[in-house]
Amino acid sequence: MNTVFGVDDSSSERAPVGSSFGTRLLIALSVVVIGCAVSAWFVASALAPGIFHDHLGQAGIDHDSNEASHVEQAFTVAIILAWGLAVAIAVLLALAVSWYLTRRVQRSITAVTTSAAHIADGHYDTRVHSPGLGREFDELAVSVNELARRLEATENTRSRMLADLGHEMRTPIATLDSYLEALDDGVRTLDDDTRHVLHTATHRLERLAQDITAVSHTEERLTRIRPRPTTTGALVTAAVHAVREQFENKGVGLHTRLDDSAPVTVDPDRLGQVLGNLLDNALRHTPAGGAVTVTSRPGEAGYVEIIVSDTGDGIERDHLDHLFDRFYRVDTARDRVHGGSGIGLTITRALVAAHDGRIRAYSDGPGQGARFTVELPLRPA
Repeated sequence: MNTVFGVDDSSSERAPVGSSFGTRLLIALSVVVIGCAVSAWFVASALAPGIFHDHLGQAGIDHDSNEASHVEQAFTVAIILAWGLAVAIAVLLALAVSWYLTRRVQRSITAVTTSAAHIADGHYDTRVHSPGLGREFDELAVSVNELARRLEATENTRSRMLADLGHEMRTPIATLDSYLEALDDGVRTLDDDTRHVLHTATHRLERLAQDITAVSHTEERLTRIRPRPTTTGALVTAAVHAVREQFENKGVGLHTRLDDSAPVTVDPDRLGQVLGNLLDNALRHTPAGGAVTVTSRPGEAGYVEIIVSDTGDGIERDHLDHLFDRFYRVDTARDRVHGGSGIGLTITRALVAAHDGRIRAYSDGPGQGARFTVELPLRPA
């Protein structure tokens, strides 16, 4: 159940001592209302007698006559009663409205601060309901909820990352341990097969370490970009040429469709890494007899698209938004068999973003293939 109100004792102890915002707002509004009423009374008291006597003179009534005294007394009583009652009612109504608004604002602020305290304590399922006080408060509630959602996603990714790292390291370490123990016991000899297994296990650990370092450097923009003029056609041709033999060995068709070879200014090595990751991902998830197509075509205004599409496993819709998250894998067991660590697409997104581009994933579902679209800004030499 989502948490909205209430804080624990530790949060209460950390709260600063002092009057609440609602109390201060009510006092401020009360001072303004009472000040306005008093100011109106003084203005009326200063102006009304002069205007009254001026009209008596215009009516031909002597100011010192009994008639003028009686009229003045009647006017004074009437003005006091009327103004006093009107001011009292106005002040009471204004204070009542101020109290209501203050209470609403205070409850909304309390909900936000309480939710923020819960989020800080690790309760990322906390949500703030819209208080209905206006666009600014609604945007604040949306921002807090989005913060909680992203922190929850980050925490889930971190937990999954640690579990994946443990599993990824456990297998090669167990292999190394068992083979080394077998060598010590004389069960196995250091023949070519044993060397191959040991080298494979150590290579897997090395690759995992390299992937972790690479994704950290890339996401922190430590990877240096050296842009130079080229074309999307040249990028696609170079990437396809580098992996064609792997596709032929697996029996997967590799095709190019250069509808428009547009000029761009990018780092060819880094974009080659992007396309290499996408082609490697497509190859791992496309069975023999399938096909992968790389297309270059015009995109939205000011952009060109490079699309890598395959006829492979496909992706469920729920996974599309998370494909580029660090260590995220659609099917952990399947990707582990395919050799994926869930990092390649994260590196790909970071490199595309470093070129002021965008990358998106599409799929019609399992068994329907997948399509990754890289959008690069047109930057001719």
